[in-house]
Amino acid sequence: MGMTQSVWRALERELLVFVRTWRGSAFTAIVQPVLFLLAMGIGLGDLVDQGAGTARVQVDYLQFVAPGLLAASALLAVAGEALWGVMGGVKWMGQFKGMVATPMTPGDVYGGLVLSAGVRAGAAAVAFLAVAALLGGVPSLWAPLAIVAAVLLAIVTMAGLAAYAVRKEDDSTFPLIMRLGVIPMFLFSGTFFPVEQLPDLVQPIAVLSPLWHGVEVARDATTGAVDAWTVVHAGVLAALAAAVVPLGVRGFERRLTP
Repeated sequence: MGMTQSVWRALERELLVFVRTWRGSAFTAIVQPVLFLLAMGIGLGDLVDQGAGTARVQVDYLQFVAPGLLAASALLAVAGEALWGVMGGVKWMGQFKGMVATPMTPGDVYGGLVLSAGVRAGAAAVAFLAVAALLGGVPSLWAPLAIVAAVLLAIVTMAGLAAYAVRKEDDSTFPLIMRLGVIPMFLFSGTFFPVEQLPDLVQPIAVLSPLWHGVEVARDATTGAVDAWTVVHAGVLAALAAAVVPLGVRGFERRLTP
């Protein structure tokens, strides 16, 4: 997926649509994570007797859960759009077919989708981070690096799920992906508690989750525990994106090439 002018045009198109429809996604991207933060970080956090954390960092529960919710919200905000949105663009509403009738290629359309997911996740992360900081959940000046985690995670999610969705004729498998993949990742990837508290047999599965790597990057940034492991986690997300993007390009080309 090259950064051609047509890719930027596709990105521009996606962002223009978002500007006109952002209110519909604001709840999932910003309001819902903030409500979780108030309920879990402050409400439940007041009931937690000891500081939450991992072997690398000990913080109070609000400071622990805030970066987890920041990363998880990027995943949740993009997942549904990557599945049903791509199905709509290919089959139900067909706007992707109209786009490839212009000089845009199917790869350009896919590239615009992936990049727009990253841009929108970054904007939502800035808003969430500001609220979390006001509530006392962001004790480190490294915190802006957490935005990188949200962007990478959104790109990986959109790239992977869109590559899957474009190959399908209907959405019958999409609810299963949400229920058996996305939601368990949300619950068991270190968002609300350290994965070290999971059973030993489950921990290796949890650390394979892209969300876990995103949570670790965000948490290292907001708590000031940035080190070589932070770079490793970010590198895993970047490597995942590099691996799935070619699959998405091929899938879009096969489906949208006349």
